[in-house]
Amino acid sequence: MRVAVFSTKSYDEQFLRAANAEHRHTLAFLEPRLTPETAVLAAGFPAVCAFVNDSLDAKVLRILADGGTRLVALRSAGFNHVDLAAAQALGLTVARVPAYSPHAVAEHTIGLILALNRKIHRAYARVREGNLSLEGFLGFDLRGRTVGVVGTGKIGAVVTRILQGFDCRLLAYDPKPNPECQSRGVEYAPLATLFAKAEILTLHCPLMPETRHLIDAPAIAQMRPGVMLINTSRGALVDTRAVIAALKAGKIGALGLDVYEEEADLFYEDLSNRVIHDDIFARLLTFPNVLITGHQAFFTQEALVQIAETTLSNVTEYERRGACTHAVTAARIARDGAAGGPGRVGRAA
Repeated sequence: MRVAVFSTKSYDEQFLRAANAEHRHTLAFLEPRLTPETAVLAAGFPAVCAFVNDSLDAKVLRILADGGTRLVALRSAGFNHVDLAAAQALGLTVARVPAYSPHAVAEHTIGLILALNRKIHRAYARVREGNLSLEGFLGFDLRGRTVGVVGTGKIGAVVTRILQGFDCRLLAYDPKPNPECQSRGVEYAPLATLFAKAEILTLHCPLMPETRHLIDAPAIAQMRPGVMLINTSRGALVDTRAVIAALKAGKIGALGLDVYEEEADLFYEDLSNRVIHDDIFARLLTFPNVLITGHQAFFTQEALVQIAETTLSNVTEYERRGACTHAVTAARIARDGAAGGPGRVGRAA
């Protein structure tokens, strides 16, 4: 099957080519992001392979359908960037990678917590300048600290297992508690309780209408002064303007982000020789207690192997039977819940 692969980086091509040795599809690697302007490049391709920052709104999907595309193979678990209703109306099948390496994202989450707590990122820069002062680097033991985990699907569950090794007290919120977490003593509580008690709050839930800006000004107002907030899930779970206000006021003591709600035009690109025109993102970079990585939590060898294999397996399955086990539709999501947890994490406490 002919597949147009958008947003291709060197590592995408490397791992997809390796996985394709078995599937033998014809892959056309395209560097541009999928947008209304670039969608015409997919004309004549029955399948398109897209990533998290590609645009798959109704306009793009119509261009793809008019050009002969019938399958959109996402090389990601998330699908909040896809207009599923439009895809269904156009007769497009959308398939995703429901799971790859939850350990990759979970371990990155712990890395952000440790780096922010012990100021490792700042210490690295300071020592390279010959400054070995410890002023401003005081951290705390994780042992005994209360950590709130929002969403206990595959990733959230791994996060709780790692944090139990640090002897943290764990509070979790998920409308459908994970029995495996419960068996290990993870305590489930209303979202308001997590806000009130967590010294570290980490997000592991999908982006849906009910979770957009889950962390907003009213939510932050319920939190402990100096709380550490970590988001390795989806950028729009966090109202960035509200977070900046809370950082300025000292309400949020540390912020770790691997995602950003307006990341599409920023992440995965080398902007070192350009002026960043996103004033909100630029403001975040000025805080010494903020650590941002460019949506790299998933970026391990194990994860990329699994993503490539599942993506091409979806293409092969569609080619053979016209349907995909990992197809995602609005109706299916309403029935089964979205990626990121056994239940839908919403605002309700």
